[in-house]
Amino acid sequence: MKVTLTFDNGPTAPVTSQVLDTLAGHGVKSTFFLVGENLTAPANRAVAERAAAEGHWIGNHTLTHTVRLGDSPDPATAEREIGEAQRLIRGLATPGQLFRPYGRGGVLDRRLLSRAALAYLQRHGFTCVLWPHDWDDPDGWVDTCLADLRTREWSLVVLHDLPTGAMSHLPRFLEALESLGADILQDFPPDCVPIRDGDVRVPLDHLLTD
Repeated sequence: MKVTLTFDNGPTAPVTSQVLDTLAGHGVKSTFFLVGENLTAPANRAVAERAAAEGHWIGNHTLTHTVRLGDSPDPATAEREIGEAQRLIRGLATPGQLFRPYGRGGVLDRRLLSRAALAYLQRHGFTCVLWPHDWDDPDGWVDTCLADLRTREWSLVVLHDLPTGAMSHLPRFLEALESLGADILQDFPPDCVPIRDGDVRVPLDHLLTD
C-alpha cells in the first residue's frame, strides 16, 4: 500500500503548526496546497516557510479559493487566481510549480477548469495535481479514509489544515498507516497528475468548460 498525503486550504498558523509537529514526529513528508491570500498574514507566512524548510512541498491552491476556473472563460481570472497566488508563494514553491484547482466540495467536473486556465497552466509549465476523493468529515474521516486506501495500490489523501478539529485525529491516522505497513510517499500517483510541467498527459475534456 502506497499513500501520498496532501493538505489543502491553509496555511492557518496554529493548525498547520500542529500538523507539522505531527508529521515531523512520524518522519513524514507531504505537500501543502496553499491559498495565496492566506499568506498575507505574517503568522501564516511564517508557518508556510517552516513547512518548506522542513522538506514539505508547497503548491498553489488558487488565490482566493472561491472561484471555479471553469465558471469564468476570462483569461484574467486564470491570471489572478493562479498567477497572483504563485507570486505570493514565490520562494516557497517546490518542486517546480504545483497547482491544485478549487473544486467546491471536491467535485471533479467541467467547472473545474476553463480553456483559458488550461492554456495558462501549459504556458507557465505547471504540474496539476487532482484527487480521487476528498474526505470532509472532521471526526469520521480516519476510518472512512483507511477503508478507502485498502481499495487501491496507491492513494492520494486530501486533508485540510483548518480549525475544524479534523487534524486532532492525524496522529491516529499516521499510527494506523504505520501498523498497516504503508509506504508514505511524497510523489503523486500518476492518475492524479493530468498535467506535468505544462504537458497534458491525459484527455481533459471532462474537466473543461466548452
